[in-house]
Amino acid sequence: MSGMRYEAPSTVDEAVALLAGAKGAARVLAGGTDLLVQMRAGMTSPGLIVDIKGIAETKGISVAGDGFRIGASVAGAEMGEHADLTAAWPGIVEGAELIGSTQVQSRATMAGNLCNASPAADSVPALIAAGATCTVAGPNGRREVPVKDIPTGPGKTSLGAGEFIVDIKLPARPAHASDAYLRMIPRTEMDIAIVGAGVNLVLDDKGTCTEACVVLGAVGPTTIIVADAAAALVGSKVDDAALAAVSAAARAAATPINDKRGTIEYRTKVAGVLASRAAAIAADRARSK
Repeated sequence: MSGMRYEAPSTVDEAVALLAGAKGAARVLAGGTDLLVQMRAGMTSPGLIVDIKGIAETKGISVAGDGFRIGASVAGAEMGEHADLTAAWPGIVEGAELIGSTQVQSRATMAGNLCNASPAADSVPALIAAGATCTVAGPNGRREVPVKDIPTGPGKTSLGAGEFIVDIKLPARPAHASDAYLRMIPRTEMDIAIVGAGVNLVLDDKGTCTEACVVLGAVGPTTIIVADAAAALVGSKVDDAALAAVSAAARAAATPINDKRGTIEYRTKVAGVLASRAAAIAADRARSK
């Protein structure tokens, strides 16, 4: 821990300059609920910590076009208190509000959860199912990156040197559209998911599904977009037959490992159960809009 610098820039450009000019490891601090734990455990000892919470662009939830812009330092608790966001994207809020305890909720951010790149990250499947993008700032300017392209493996991201996420953007919502996120944990609370499932779908006026995306977490080195599950939903009324096909597709797509939290067989079965349940919940929500 000796020689560690802490900086709290007030602009995106200052943060980029600090990160790009760092000698040795540099880490971004948003909520810090992963970073500080890792530092305490001796898993990382960065030479520079750049706290982005003082940058105006990383704060707040706002309407962007017909969608939403969520700053990178916005905590899960703040998302849950935002009525319009919760109404439009209940599944995304569900995922964000499952990160840690009530205390952690007041600090933990979706951008941090995404960049920590845990295969079991709770906020990521619903973000990917939504088609969310993020603004990445770096030495070469800014770029819009689909959330699905950020994690590349356990603990690994596609962000380059000097880059960090400024905000996350959610697209506009058609009339009959909604989403849901479910997870399974071995304990009753405050554990890591052994399976997560995010589903986003759109229905037409007759209740037929016209668009869908089904994403699994914690059953592969990164999230898994289950194209066959989406195909089973599109054109259906999200009835029992379609949900059974979603379950089968999710089981087929899952590539879990055996560990102390669950076996391959159990996690595979649960992936099917959660994917079909999340689809049913998302469809019920969409019908009520």
